[in-house]
Amino acid sequence: MKPSIPKGTRDFLPHEVRRRNYIFDVIRKFFHRYGYQPIETPVMENLSTLTGKYGEEGDRLLFKVLNNGDFLRKADAGKLAEQDSDAVLPQISKRGLRYDLTVPFARYVVMHQNDLAFPFKRYAIAPVWRADRPQKGRYNEFYQCDADVVGSDSLLYEAELTQLLDGVFAALGLKAVIRLNNRKILAGLAEIAGHQDRMMDITIAIDKLDKIGEAGVEKELRERGVDDAAIDTIKQFLGVTSLERVAPLLESSEIGRQGIEELQAVFDTIGQTTNKVEFDVTLARGLNYYTGCIYEVAVDTDAHPGVKMGSIAGGGRYADLTGIFGGRDLPGVGISFGAERIYDVLEELDLFPADASEDLEYLLLCLDDESLAHGFELVGKLRQAGRNADLYPSAAKLGKMMKYADQRNAPKVIIIGSEEVKTGSYSVKTMKTGEQETKSLSELVAWPK
Repeated sequence: MKPSIPKGTRDFLPHEVRRRNYIFDVIRKFFHRYGYQPIETPVMENLSTLTGKYGEEGDRLLFKVLNNGDFLRKADAGKLAEQDSDAVLPQISKRGLRYDLTVPFARYVVMHQNDLAFPFKRYAIAPVWRADRPQKGRYNEFYQCDADVVGSDSLLYEAELTQLLDGVFAALGLKAVIRLNNRKILAGLAEIAGHQDRMMDITIAIDKLDKIGEAGVEKELRERGVDDAAIDTIKQFLGVTSLERVAPLLESSEIGRQGIEELQAVFDTIGQTTNKVEFDVTLARGLNYYTGCIYEVAVDTDAHPGVKMGSIAGGGRYADLTGIFGGRDLPGVGISFGAERIYDVLEELDLFPADASEDLEYLLLCLDDESLAHGFELVGKLRQAGRNADLYPSAAKLGKMMKYADQRNAPKVIIIGSEEVKTGSYSVKTMKTGEQETKSLSELVAWPK
């Protein structure tokens, strides 16, 4: 059989892994800077933990894990014959791959609440799985980089997370637009449209505005049972770009006014940023658990024209996520970086630093067997001194070894022959410039990286 991997997953070559680690390291640095602590949770959760937390579309995208052993043994034969998947599923699958890092975090907090100091600030950098249709920037397996704070309803955390988002993208050299909204504003919109009971239908539809356009949103609203008068009311909001303009539209809605006040307080607190921070009334974030401020980050196409990519980060506030697991009600707010999409954008724009694909400092090439023994001793000394070094494992033709050095993307090559063994002075070639210098061991150890 020809080897393959599942659609929607990827292998990564060494230079790609190093570039991904560069992104993770930048994000992790800012998590630490802002006082977030690392935790880990299993890749699998009980399906009871995951289902009902992401909305109807999210539930459909959960990867289910079959029970161990003969998983059909306890399945209802009649339901199997009827091909009733919903009825059979609880009998054959009790676990699923995590869809995100937020719901597992809520479960974690409830289970460990007596061991944590609140407000509890955590981060996690780990893979998640979604059974979506793979396309550019959308994979079945991908990494998320999350930061959450739970146990406080202070709006200072919304401002802090906005600053954190801004700092990360500034450090990556990627111009971004950080869009903010508040689910209470959307609840107010549903209220004045006369469809408080259809808030999720409305938010799911308008969240797709950038993908399907206003006509598409209007069509989906009708399909979800929203009447024409309500649609006309909703359409008044779609073109509004400032809190000042949306406020009069929500004057009759108490929850809508509350959402405006909260979001205004966040904007007043954020301060100066490198990237654009904007209000977007159409931003809905189609996940059920968001109840307050919501975030979405996209590439700034004014600064990076031609880049076509969906959101590269997002998040929001949740008031009662921990309560659904039987714990005390702990409000929280969090953000998540889409590492895969960030990688694709940085690669497309050639924004990775030159050394992000390198970790090797020296590659030693030996011209004969006597030099090879000396080279093995030398590479050991370089490693002990804290330098990243490797040795070509045999004495071969120089052209063959130099080709290997190119393939390894080695920045500096140390060529060792009988003269170098005798004198302890080594010929070092900088591959990028072709410049050759003679260095002693102490000079090699001290040479700036």
